[in-house]
Amino acid sequence: MLTRISTSMMHGNALSEMMRRQADVSNTQAEVASGLKVQKPSDDPVAALKIMQLSQAKSANTQYGSNISASTTRLDQEEQALADSESILQRVQQLAVQSNSSALSSADRQSIVTELGSLNSQLLDVANRKDSNGEYLFSGMSGTQPFVRNAINSVSYAGDDATRSLQIGDSQFIHYGSSGRQVFMSVPQGNGTFVANATTTNVGTGVISGSVQNASAWVPDDYKLTFTSATDWQVTDSASAVVTSGSGYVAGTAIAFNGMQVTVNGMPSAGDSFNIARSRKEDIFTTIDSLVSAVSAQINNPTDQAQFQNRINSSLSQLNQVETTLGNARAGVGASLSLLQDVESTRQDSASQIDSSVSSLRDSDYAESVSRLTQQTTALQAAQQSYMKIAQLSLFNYL
Repeated sequence: MLTRISTSMMHGNALSEMMRRQADVSNTQAEVASGLKVQKPSDDPVAALKIMQLSQAKSANTQYGSNISASTTRLDQEEQALADSESILQRVQQLAVQSNSSALSSADRQSIVTELGSLNSQLLDVANRKDSNGEYLFSGMSGTQPFVRNAINSVSYAGDDATRSLQIGDSQFIHYGSSGRQVFMSVPQGNGTFVANATTTNVGTGVISGSVQNASAWVPDDYKLTFTSATDWQVTDSASAVVTSGSGYVAGTAIAFNGMQVTVNGMPSAGDSFNIARSRKEDIFTTIDSLVSAVSAQINNPTDQAQFQNRINSSLSQLNQVETTLGNARAGVGASLSLLQDVESTRQDSASQIDSSVSSLRDSDYAESVSRLTQQTTALQAAQQSYMKIAQLSLFNYL
């Protein structure tokens, strides 16, 4: 069956074809000019959706980068403060060892006392240090000055125990801003299990030291070693119950009980006693204050010398605990900085992958688009010329 094509239909079809080809040319021209093959969702709805999702991922990735940078800066400043604290501590330890010399004069001891006081003040300044944003490094989430020396000359902590955090990945957070209570105020006493020291009323020359022999056998309590005579002794617990006892004591002989042992060198007198208490927490500032007090004491006789030696030994042991505590805190910060470096490296790789994926979906192949534009332009021109020929056709041309 023959289909009749009217003149209006012929013209309409030809114009529609030219309009379509003109639209193709216009779109390709815009693609060549912008370098983008997807400029609006209608160009490629599937690609446009993927580009939107990738753009959101890139925005989050960029924010993670900012958070990593901010966290790194803060942790760098915290690490420096801890390093400065360790430097101060090292000098305090040097002075403690130096003070433990019988060759020092009263003036020498006073000079050490003065320097120790200055070092303690410096340490307090470091503990109250702020970061580049004006926030205290060691106050937790609190905005108040964390450390204050009060009227009775002891240092108290006014911050909190919370830590700040920032998101550095889709499900990863970094914590920063150490609690000053954990770093400066919670140093284990003695050897971390117990602390041994002489009572201030001793009149003999006994100097005590001790160590843990079997941690699993240790029974935490506050014990007292009392010499009932120069050679007879007993150990009692906090309820005054006798734990162990002995006679014929010889200086330097181990007295062992409940997984630990102590030795007393020198010559204790009848009635002299030594406290062997479970380890509690002590702040760094008190440790240095105690050292100052020990070095300041007058030494006029062997009893004074023994008291001084007990106190110096206790201070040196406590300073070792401070060193461990600061070292652990600094190691924790270092681990966080190392983690941030690894996460930043991964984040940069992810950012490159996102950019590559977006580019493959959105960016135009210049050579291909120019070639396509040439083809489309040629096709449009051919359609226009064909229409011109067809439009001129008429039966009158054949009469």
